Amino acid sequence: MDGGATAVARAHSNIALVKYWGKRDAALNTPAVGSISVTLDALYTDTRVTFTPGLAADEFWLAGCRGPVTRVSHVLDLVRGHAASLGLPASGLNAIVSSTNNFPTGAGLASSASGFAALAVAATGAAGLTLLSRELSILARYGSGSAARSIFGGFAEMHAGTAADGSDAYAEELLDQGAWPLAVVVAITEHGEKSINSTIGMNESKATSPFYPAWLDSADDDLAEMRAAIRDRDFTRLGELSEYNCLKLHALMLTTRPALIYWNAATVAAMHAVRALRAQGVPAYFTIDAGPQVKVLCLPGDAAAVQQAMTLVPGVHEARISALGPAAYRLE
Repeated sequence: MDGGATAVARAHSNIALVKYWGKRDAALNTPAVGSISVTLDALYTDTRVTFTPGLAADEFWLAGCRGPVTRVSHVLDLVRGHAASLGLPASGLNAIVSSTNNFPTGAGLASSASGFAALAVAATGAAGLTLLSRELSILARYGSGSAARSIFGGFAEMHAGTAADGSDAYAEELLDQGAWPLAVVVAITEHGEKSINSTIGMNESKATSPFYPAWLDSADDDLAEMRAAIRDRDFTRLGELSEYNCLKLHALMLTTRPALIYWNAATVAAMHAVRALRAQGVPAYFTIDAGPQVKVLCLPGDAAAVQQAMTLVPGVHEARISALGPAAYRLE
């Protein structure tokens, strides 16, 4: 350990089909409602963690630029605490963390999900820890709620949990990436960071939106219906519910004071383009997280047609086709 212990991991972004918005416990970063997502093969983060003797404080570098370290250090502190319980040398060392994304950061494409999932896998690997997937999911959750899902590939469900210590707030895989092949076309309408951080937005919605109680009350029904759609491989049902849940979330955001308007003109135009595709007989359904990007769910055979339609939307800079992605894993 004298020269430092290093591990590198890759984790993929995910998009929630049934979304979470709001926190049950801010300190534990537990969600107010459960969620179900798909992991995307085309969007990923690579993260290197090196525990370094003599380093005065943790360092975090993103795409070669030094970044804020608070949330990264929080996850590292949990890893160091676990390492200390086993008498491992990493318990007393600070770390250099270096990450790169192959897609825009902080722009509504879940870079925090892939980033903190990759951090959890790399940090535990560098520390010499062997954790179960559920334990990794809980660890990643402390950095970002959606990161708990990016530990897994294919379809994953995040449980909101009820335990006071957050021990039952974790994700688990529903189907692996090959069990039901689907495609997602990611229409990128902005490359910059979104104007309002998701955590801030969640807190404002909880405090001010009259729709927030209804959002909480309806979550279990949406989750049950989505589980059934996945179980039955019912793409139409899955797509319709994804759109419905997405628009319900944005109704909550729009009724927050001040309103959270993450969409831009291209976002709205892409939504209309997806509905036009359906009217032409192409089964495609949109979903949008806290940001301006539009993700279009479709069958693999229709992905090229959907991609072409998205690239024709004014304001769409790029449209990427993605298959469902794998679980987070070690590269080194």
